[in-house]
Amino acid sequence: MSSYKSDFLRTLDARGYIKQVTHTDELDTYCAGSPVAYIGFDATADSLHVGNLMGIMMLRRFQQAGGKPIVLIGGGTTKVGDPTDKEKSRPILTEDRIATNMAGIRKAFEPFLTFGDGPTDAIMVNNDDWLSKWGYVEFLRDIGKYFTINTMIKQETVARRLREEQPFSFLEFNYLLLQSYDFLELSRRYGCQLQMGGSDQWGNILGGTDLIHKADGGQGFGLTCPLITTASGGKMGKTADGAVWLNAEQRSPYEYWQFWRNTEDADVSKFLKLFTDLSLDEIATFAALEGAEINQAKIALANAATTMLHGEQAAREAEGAASKAFTDSGVSIDLPTFEISKAEFKNARSTIALLKAAELVNSNGEARRKIAEGAVRVNDEKILEDRAHNYDELLPEVDAFKVQVGKKRIALVRPV
Repeated sequence: MSSYKSDFLRTLDARGYIKQVTHTDELDTYCAGSPVAYIGFDATADSLHVGNLMGIMMLRRFQQAGGKPIVLIGGGTTKVGDPTDKEKSRPILTEDRIATNMAGIRKAFEPFLTFGDGPTDAIMVNNDDWLSKWGYVEFLRDIGKYFTINTMIKQETVARRLREEQPFSFLEFNYLLLQSYDFLELSRRYGCQLQMGGSDQWGNILGGTDLIHKADGGQGFGLTCPLITTASGGKMGKTADGAVWLNAEQRSPYEYWQFWRNTEDADVSKFLKLFTDLSLDEIATFAALEGAEINQAKIALANAATTMLHGEQAAREAEGAASKAFTDSGVSIDLPTFEISKAEFKNARSTIALLKAAELVNSNGEARRKIAEGAVRVNDEKILEDRAHNYDELLPEVDAFKVQVGKKRIALVRPV
């Protein structure tokens, strides 16, 4: 039984979000009042992905418990690049690329949080607003004096890179100072006393709590969640065809639904707790299912997760499309659809061309392997060797080819 007094920490504990906490009792008291907390997200791509969902969901739980969440977009820190848990430096992005990425990832938060001017409404800030105003000498004098090299090189990320003699640039070495200063700035501007993040951010978070204490004599708290892997050891949000992006332009609602539907049996209960608002009693009922019945829990997970991000209508359409495609061996307009120009199709009508157009393979070699394995179907017909396809094979109800690899990856290819 949890000993936490605050609704927020009790919820996090019961649903499996907590990995590390600083000053447990004091943080519990803080969260029982009118707390403010933040998580930072660097703008390294134009969409967030499922791997970012733990942070987003913690902010959602925080708001549900009466706290005020701050979403910090790292317009400034993205210029440096977070070295945490990386084996090599991130590429340096241009100002224009960062601006484009920021515009894209802003959209990911709107379904999960309520933004506004109220006491518990979320706000979004950009750390470039304060970081880029600092002069280098002034930052070293006023902020750098609080940090020791002795402490910085003990961070696991730094220690590992040095131990393995991998390059670790001075640019990256400064990231700890920048993230720590973000926490200090937010504490001064908004009274924010809690920074949350993945457990790989523990060292950076401690840097911020220490800076708040040394610079202002104030109190800062840190809380991290575990880094989620699948039961088979895979990285959360990674699939055979790449990252599971949150923006619909990069990953359709159907594909997002299918990602959750394909959850491994051993992960269903955990993911229901972490990534849906279903009650723990409901989740316990699903967790008790065995054998083929566990598919009911997977469908519930897919529906709840997709509804939260894309809306109930999109979830219903995705479930219907999946049922028709997999159960009825049919087609649906809601399947992922890719277009190929008629000129291109006329010159390359092969099964390999269809597989590549549907983005189900990454190369001709992979396509040939899948065909040889008997894993490829076009219009539900197993294809055992690469062959030509003609317009008269287009399925009339969707005016496209239904292209499939394995049991779970299906798309439509439409010549236009």
